[in-house]
Amino acid sequence: MLLMLLGCLLLFGGIFAFKMFGKMMMNRAFDTMALPPATVTSASVEQQTWSTRLSAVGSLRAVNGVEVTTQAEGVVSNIYFKSGETVEAGALLVELTAEPERAQLKVLEAELQLARRDYDRIKKLHGRGVTTDAELDDALSTLEQVLASIEVQRATVAERRVKAPFSGQLGIRQVDLGENISPGDPVVSLQQLSPIYADFSLPEQHFAQLQVGQTISLRTGAYPERRFAGQVTAIDPRIDNESRNFLVQATLPNDGQELRPGMYADVTLELAAERSVLVVPRTAIRFAPYGNSVFVLQEATEGEGYVANRRVVQTGEERGDLVEILKGVEAGQQVATSGLLKLRNEGAVIINNENRPSSEIDPNPENR
Repeated sequence: MLLMLLGCLLLFGGIFAFKMFGKMMMNRAFDTMALPPATVTSASVEQQTWSTRLSAVGSLRAVNGVEVTTQAEGVVSNIYFKSGETVEAGALLVELTAEPERAQLKVLEAELQLARRDYDRIKKLHGRGVTTDAELDDALSTLEQVLASIEVQRATVAERRVKAPFSGQLGIRQVDLGENISPGDPVVSLQQLSPIYADFSLPEQHFAQLQVGQTISLRTGAYPERRFAGQVTAIDPRIDNESRNFLVQATLPNDGQELRPGMYADVTLELAAERSVLVVPRTAIRFAPYGNSVFVLQEATEGEGYVANRRVVQTGEERGDLVEILKGVEAGQQVATSGLLKLRNEGAVIINNENRPSSEIDPNPENR
């Protein structure tokens, strides 16, 4: 019985050892087996000339923009506009009840007629020596006082007619018929949309590089694929004591009125200075917290195809689809632009550029 048990143990032990040996040999074979080459697209490291570019965050502001208010207190009797419409300067927007004020104006106009007749009569008598100089002066003073009172009353009546101070587009109506409003209450927003200002700030070290007339371009969240052009029209002479920035104002034509006051804007300012840079498509870079890298493709020494060599690079400015490379590659070298996740250092590569995406410094729907 003991011999039979010992024989079974030896038999099962031999079977287990044989299977382990076979598995070890299989793993060793897989480890030494060459991986199939990865297929990627590629691009050359290009040397380009870039103008010096400053970037800033700004906001759009109307050349003229106000909340139209009333200077008088009263009940809204007439509304002459619709929300969102375009009006000309001087257009009547809202009218308040003004019956007592107009009645008082008529009283003053009647007093004016009487004061003028008295003055004319006393003046004639004074010419014949019948009245004194003092009586003539009193009559003239009364006439002038009535004239002044009429001017004041006319201004009071005019204050009850709210007009557009300039041409522009109205916002949403803030008053209703029959509403009792007070001085300073908002009636409607009025914005002059063309042209339009872009206000942005830059660090003080760039102050000497800026001058009126330089070209700027900007993009907004509402139109991310469009670039709007304008010119620097004003530079604030002051440097902020806390931020050490200075304010710049640019003016942009806005005939289509796509740009609106209050919009956020990414502003780019092109300077005259130029520099030579090495660039690669952004898709060629593997970004990582411990360092960015690219795969440089070199012809294989044996057989066909290429070999991928990973290079750590130092990146600089980004423009559109392109990224500046400060260190790590040379002009003319080929880098992989797709399939980076399946590449390994010194791995075999096949290049297929039939469906390679374009890389533009100023991408837009037309060059895609």
